[in-house]
Amino acid sequence: MFRFANPEYLHLLVLAVALAAVYVLTYVVARRRVKRFGDWQVLKTLVPGYSGKRPVVKFVLAELALVSLIFMLARPQYGWQVDEQKNKGIEVVISLDVSNSMLAEDIRPNRLERSKLLISNLIDRMQNDKVALQVFAGEAYPQLPITNDYVSAKMFLDAVDVNMITLQGTSLAAAIDLAAASFTENAKVGKAVVVITDGEDHEAGAIEAAKRASQKGMHVYVLGAGSPQGAEIPTPEGPFTDENGNVVRTALNEEMCCQVAEAGDGAYIHIDNTNNAQEELQNHLARLQQAEETITYKSYNEQFRTLAILSLVLLFFEFYMSETKNPLLGKIKLFKR
Repeated sequence: MFRFANPEYLHLLVLAVALAAVYVLTYVVARRRVKRFGDWQVLKTLVPGYSGKRPVVKFVLAELALVSLIFMLARPQYGWQVDEQKNKGIEVVISLDVSNSMLAEDIRPNRLERSKLLISNLIDRMQNDKVALQVFAGEAYPQLPITNDYVSAKMFLDAVDVNMITLQGTSLAAAIDLAAASFTENAKVGKAVVVITDGEDHEAGAIEAAKRASQKGMHVYVLGAGSPQGAEIPTPEGPFTDENGNVVRTALNEEMCCQVAEAGDGAYIHIDNTNNAQEELQNHLARLQQAEETITYKSYNEQFRTLAILSLVLLFFEFYMSETKNPLLGKIKLFKR
């Protein structure tokens, strides 16, 4: 079976045809202008070493090299074979709290940005694992379905901010339930729900949601961002205030985080200004069962190398061919009169 992997490059053949047309037109016009001065055969004798064929041959060589390069860019492929690749990994659904309290700066630069940095490093260390991303506040929303496309995962992560959800609050139950429904149906693979929050849960049912996830074979890991001492929530207009004008101070609720993690057969990890949370989470995930997945795909045989060599050969001869006759070769007379 013959095919082009990138057939869109074949449109460049129009350029090769246009160059050939321009050259032929120029050649015909030039010949007509020269004939105005006299007989063509007589005029050639007045120009020592003139060759009418060599410039044409040089152009043909350059044109063939261009066509060969265009076909090479289109990546011609002939024949294929079936390859199998076996991967081992786990599935991780990351649920990130984007409530206003995550803007507190009790960890640097703030709770949200520190959490995003942890997630980014976690994705960088993944190899054959699958990851999904979701955000939550008063409600939970998926951002990226479970995938092994790490580039897209980091792109969606960069776009996360506290303005993504208008309904404020912190509903851990909604986040865990949404995460539990985001995994594949592979029962053999280890599944981890990673919830990153400051623990200020304003909705009931988080512990029950963690238990339901645990009963399905999932492990709920809660990462607490912030400090128990708490901090103010900065805004462009100053510290965030409540309806009565009092400055709101948000503190990490470690007790709630520990209870949810214990109910979800996972662990609670505190995020601070060090990398300890990163390493501890990696150690927990490394203990999960890795399922082997076999990926079958067609591998086509590339043929562009032959065209690349042909292009180089054509360009070599075109470069070293002179447009005039070689005086040394002109002295050689095989047959004398």
